[in-house]
Amino acid sequence: MEALHLFHAGGLVMYPLLLCSIISIAIGIERFGYYRKAKSDINKLVEVLPQYLEAGDIPGLQRALEEDGGFPAHVVAEALQRIHTSVSQTAIVEGAASHAASMLRSYLNYLEVIVTMSPLLGLLGTVVGMIGSFNVLSVSEGQPFAITAGVGEALVATATGLLVAIIALVIHTYLAHRLDILVSDMERLASVYLAHVEGEKYEA
Repeated sequence: MEALHLFHAGGLVMYPLLLCSIISIAIGIERFGYYRKAKSDINKLVEVLPQYLEAGDIPGLQRALEEDGGFPAHVVAEALQRIHTSVSQTAIVEGAASHAASMLRSYLNYLEVIVTMSPLLGLLGTVVGMIGSFNVLSVSEGQPFAITAGVGEALVATATGLLVAIIALVIHTYLAHRLDILVSDMERLASVYLAHVEGEKYEA
């Protein structure tokens, strides 16, 4: 009951703040699962990829990449499908990596907006609440204690806005860290692949 009382005391801005908190948690859960599926066993792929290429076993490498199923493996698999064409392998890898990175970054911008907007919503709710509290002064029989209690309740909105922003910031920081790891893995595997493929073309 106390929590419900504080929620109502914060005013109407508590509803969008509640929505922001739900969205932040939902994005965190969805992206966590998505990044988990997008991860590759990068050390294993870096080890076996040169072996397959040196042996000329393209179908075997394709199967290994497909079994891995991660984004780094998918980027190399995209280029591998057109390895015997005149299209630049570097261009294919860069295009696939750029597309994969954009998919991995999906929804993170919403968290950035929530981090910025939540404290402002909380401040707005506090200002509106304080205006209502100080209106007591215009009443001939207004009581000072009523003003103090009203200001205290109005500050609930600011506290809630800061809390929501902190939650969203923590989620965003964690997801951004996971994103950096995935992008780094894509770059590492792609560089190993291109070093062998472009090297073979140069020798030829």
